[in-house]
Amino acid sequence: MALTDLPAFDTSAMDGWAVAGPGPWRLPHGEEHAGILAGCPDVLPLRDGEAVRIATGARVPPGATAVLRSEHGTVRPQGELYASRHLTQGQDIRPRGQECRRGDELLPAGTLVTPAVLGLVSAAGYDRLRVVPRPRVEVLVLGDELLREGLPHDGRIRDALGPLLGPWLQALGAEPVGVRRLGDDAAALRAALEASDADVVLTTGGTAGGPVDHVHPTLHGLGAELLVDGVAVRPGHPMLLARLAPGRYLVGLPGNPLAAVAGLLTLAEPLLRTLSGRPAAERWGARLTEAAPGHATDTRLVPVAYEGGGRVRPLRFHGPAMLRGIASADALAVVPPGGVDHGGRAELLGLPWQTGPWQTGLAGGAR
Repeated sequence: MALTDLPAFDTSAMDGWAVAGPGPWRLPHGEEHAGILAGCPDVLPLRDGEAVRIATGARVPPGATAVLRSEHGTVRPQGELYASRHLTQGQDIRPRGQECRRGDELLPAGTLVTPAVLGLVSAAGYDRLRVVPRPRVEVLVLGDELLREGLPHDGRIRDALGPLLGPWLQALGAEPVGVRRLGDDAAALRAALEASDADVVLTTGGTAGGPVDHVHPTLHGLGAELLVDGVAVRPGHPMLLARLAPGRYLVGLPGNPLAAVAGLLTLAEPLLRTLSGRPAAERWGARLTEAAPGHATDTRLVPVAYEGGGRVRPLRFHGPAMLRGIASADALAVVPPGGVDHGGRAELLGLPWQTGPWQTGLAGGAR
């Protein structure tokens, strides 16, 4: 709610003269007078036929009927002000309460606090704002086979998720607090989970049932509550969600990069949105320019590029370990079991940085 009228008083929208009544006008204080500046506490009223210099943002004196812009006025030697253009009542005056009145709702609860929101609430009288903080997320990258630099060699591969997850989490409204690489070490994983004070711990890899997949047994040993253990989606089905303690969670992402992205969008994003009090994103739909084959029983997520006219094109390189498709994508198409034919419509999962004009061609949601 606004704590004050905005503006709090009648304000000049331009540099010029505050005038009262029809011109010409007298300048009682002489042209050498500084006039009314922004922040002046005392403003004398004007009588009909009088004018006074005024600066942008300054309080308009009582009795003023308009503000004459500097470029539209001429002061003659006798101290009279003439206008070169016709003035209308209230011209270039921002009236008190033009933007809001005290007690008006400025923004609904749950609005994202942007720089513009901070400016608005400051102008409306707030010194402090009650907010829901960004969820703090710590990333634990698991896998002895991962390299931090250089080219793949001797059966080892580059870590693609460590560099990807921090910026992606930030785009989802979270506050990344660090990325740690633990390898395939059950003791190190348990110690990291016990030491972490993050709201959410995000792990990569180790969620299946292989000999070095330590996430499930570690969660069991910690007494964590397993909320989601696998999702019927390809790629990404071995993802999981667990409650470590009241208000603290673990999201286990698969180790394959595109599968991890699927887990980010379908499991981590809803959790982070709920923790930060943000509403669900608007749902979008589009027609496919090519058929998208489906899995027999699971939903598929396929990177797509916007083609215009409410249509999207499925992209190649959409295997679980591939990032080439998602790097060029505008969204992920949700392909149900059985697939979507050419020209068929599919729901889209938007990427957090792809909220631009292309979505206007998809308004109306998935039908």
